Amino acid sequence: MKSLTRQIIAPGTALEIVQTALADARGQGLEVAVAVTDPFGVLAAFGKTDGALASVGTFAQDKAYTAGLQGKSTKAFGERMASSPSLTMGLASRERFLVWGGGVSIWEGDACIGGLGVSGAQDHEDIAIAEAAIRAVGLEPR
Repeated sequence: MKSLTRQIIAPGTALEIVQTALADARGQGLEVAVAVTDPFGVLAAFGKTDGALASVGTFAQDKAYTAGLQGKSTKAFGERMASSPSLTMGLASRERFLVWGGGVSIWEGDACIGGLGVSGAQDHEDIAIAEAAIRAVGLEPR
């Protein structure tokens, strides 16, 4: 075999996750941006509440990018960085990796199929919204 097949999130599922996360945030009175990427970091879906700051849109996309590429949450990636000065130094040269809470990898079975980034609220709120939205469509957050 000269090629590989890799599972990636379906566009409709990515949009459903964004819409679910936005509805959850609105219900809590939170202003956020939400982004889903495939496992290669390519944007699959994006949305934001009306009052979300423009900057949080970029943060949401970068959180999704980080979680999708790493196959783990941005919070877990940040905790790993805290114990590794060399990793921290290397990350400084990467412009899109973020370690703030709110980036969660999206898993279907044993495959990471994308990343979800929520930004604009407190870290624990961003994480809770992301994890709930992923579970709501029958996938697993990690």
